[in-house]
Amino acid sequence: MSGAERAQALLARARVIHDAAAVARALDAQAAAVAEALGDQDPLVLAVMSGGMWPTVELGRRFGFPHQVDYLHATRYRGARHGGTLEWRVSPRLALSGRVVLVVDDILDEGHTLAAVQAACRRAGARRVATAVLAVKRHARRAPGVTVDFPALEVPDEYVFGCGMDIDEYWRHLPAIYAVAAAGDEHER
Repeated sequence: MSGAERAQALLARARVIHDAAAVARALDAQAAAVAEALGDQDPLVLAVMSGGMWPTVELGRRFGFPHQVDYLHATRYRGARHGGTLEWRVSPRLALSGRVVLVVDDILDEGHTLAAVQAACRRAGARRVATAVLAVKRHARRAPGVTVDFPALEVPDEYVFGCGMDIDEYWRHLPAIYAVAAAGDEHER
């Protein structure tokens, strides 16, 4: 079976957790909260690749204030369904020193990547580091001290994909969030 055929089979057995309309409403509310808190502070919006690109674009379309966008690539998954050691692939191009930085990612699961990105932004001299994630997974395995300033949606403790989140590197582009439980994958992204 090809990768595309496996991806199609996974989607066929998945269930919708948040449909496209619910995701859009949550993004509207999230963008309004960010605008109220940071809209007058010339923020640098920093997408955590690859999953953070989708919510970064969707939020940016809703922002009515000037902001700059950059990205970093830090990953624990590397196409797998289980997180491993954090790998830094690309650092931000724009200077963070003295800036208000909004880190945008697809999901807060255990929080190891988000904590490392926040710490790196602070080491780079960011004046303030705020966080926005599209989905927050409901469970008690969170790394100590990890929080999100601007969460959009909650998802169950199952493998979720769509809206920037992938399954086997497929389906990031879907406008809804889906869940699929497969043997051994119930507690990973």
